[in-house]
Amino acid sequence: MNNVFKRTDMCGTLGIKDVNKEVILNGWVAKRRNLGGLIFVDLRDKTGIVQITFDDTISKEIFDLADSLRTEYVIGVKGRVAERSAKNENIPTGEIEVFATDLVLYSEAETPPIYIKDDDNVDDNLRLKYRYLDLRKTKMQRNLTFRHKVTKIARDYFDEQGFTEVETPMLIKSTPEGARDYIVPSRVYPGSFYALPQSPQLFKQLLMVGGTDRYMQIAKCFRDEDLRADRQPEFTQIDLEVSFADQDTIMEIQEGFLKKVFKELMNVEIQTPLPRLPWEEAMERYGSDKPDTRFGFELKKLNSVVKNCNFKVFTDCLEAGGDVRGISIDGGSDKFSRKDIDKLTEMTKAYGAKGLVWIRVNENEFNSSVNKFFTQEELGEIAKVFEAKVGDLIFICSDKAKVTYDSLGFLRREVAKRMGLLDDKQFNLLWVVDFPMFEEDEETHRLKAMHHPFTCPKLDQLDLLDTEPLKVKADAYDIVLNGVELGGGSVRIHDKNLQRKMFEVIGLTPEECDEKFGFLIEAFKYGAPPHAGLAYGLDRFVMLLLGEASIREVMAFPKNQNAQCLVTSAPAPVEHEQLEELGIDTK
Repeated sequence: MNNVFKRTDMCGTLGIKDVNKEVILNGWVAKRRNLGGLIFVDLRDKTGIVQITFDDTISKEIFDLADSLRTEYVIGVKGRVAERSAKNENIPTGEIEVFATDLVLYSEAETPPIYIKDDDNVDDNLRLKYRYLDLRKTKMQRNLTFRHKVTKIARDYFDEQGFTEVETPMLIKSTPEGARDYIVPSRVYPGSFYALPQSPQLFKQLLMVGGTDRYMQIAKCFRDEDLRADRQPEFTQIDLEVSFADQDTIMEIQEGFLKKVFKELMNVEIQTPLPRLPWEEAMERYGSDKPDTRFGFELKKLNSVVKNCNFKVFTDCLEAGGDVRGISIDGGSDKFSRKDIDKLTEMTKAYGAKGLVWIRVNENEFNSSVNKFFTQEELGEIAKVFEAKVGDLIFICSDKAKVTYDSLGFLRREVAKRMGLLDDKQFNLLWVVDFPMFEEDEETHRLKAMHHPFTCPKLDQLDLLDTEPLKVKADAYDIVLNGVELGGGSVRIHDKNLQRKMFEVIGLTPEECDEKFGFLIEAFKYGAPPHAGLAYGLDRFVMLLLGEASIREVMAFPKNQNAQCLVTSAPAPVEHEQLEELGIDTK
């Protein structure tokens, strides 16, 4: 075993300021080139790459060892920093090189199955199978370091604000929180199971009952649900709860945190207080409760304009209680061909739309997919609602409110993406407030809490819980960045009777309440303070700040789209004896 050279510097931190400095570096060989009397080695560590030069001033033994190096060998180098005569503008260290005086080989490496470079364009499953190699990329190390900095700022900031970081249990009771639980069998109690927490929600409320006053945690959470780019079966929250707090208290604290993150990590000044947008207005204007406000294309309601038209699709929709809404794309007529429109129409069908009506605003006429049902004057009245100009393109959807919102909300962002209007360097933050307390399940038609059943309804609307529960607003709030929910929270119920009432409205019997949440109601009997909280999706937050398209790019060992860990081949069968101990029969 060779001695380890005690490192003095990191590869990617060296620059022209370090010329003539004696340095010791450790890392992986990214590339080796032998030009006869000179050998060049690109040495890589987590901070980047620097060129190491071996020339005839060193011993033949060291020169021959340098010549034997191959990609991904792990080495240590001693040397002197010098200014390069032929500079490389493609790397931060391109002004300098390190002339080696000594070399140690720590370990050899076989040819890796993936290229260790940021633009390798390799299949995602291959990247995840060899994640320990993928992590050597400068980009991946940068992403993990950036994530670390976000969590450090969170811990430091909330500590300054009087928060105490408290770990909550990972083996808990299964409770209905919207998604499927991951369950863990108990050996000691055969037939009984723990659940992995979907969030620390109930425990952080119990911490408020316990007098913790201000709680925070970098909390691991688990949900057994279908995956997508910004969803994983295990994820991390910056989780927070505050006693004797209302909505304004939470928002003021969080805006301070966001200002600190954006200033220190992005060099961006966030103007506070952030805009607050009521949920109903967000849906009406953007078709989404997490609106992207970096561009226009706002939704407009057309019910009154088309109620007497000759287009049966619209009139039948209105008679059935639906809505007719549309968006106008500035300058979109020349940018979207009929083929493009057909593709967009097909894409909206995933959101329930049966089709789209389109209108092109030309110099002296309107051209549309419904010309035979509308006069030019009628099309002009529709265009007037949007204040459409020559060259604009109007899309219209008719259906029940949810379908028009979802379809046009998707469409406005998809069109903006295709037009290059989604600037990753622009950060539009806002609060969405005044959410509905309940929504109706489309399959069972039962009411369910839009956030969770521990959210407090607006106290001046409690009389509606028995008569018109769908009109009740929640004391809930989401923080939104560029069309993505960064985090969400609410003022919590702290009164045991109101909490029981909430369970009753969503259809839980008193017996079910006691079975699932009896411990929470029991705790409220002994003096619960008013409290409120919020949780950020840490993975999603970091992904957005770095401009990545998937949270897998900011997680060390994520699962693939089938919820598999390809490094370890999990999930995997276990020994039959283990199952017997747990009383589980898989036959």
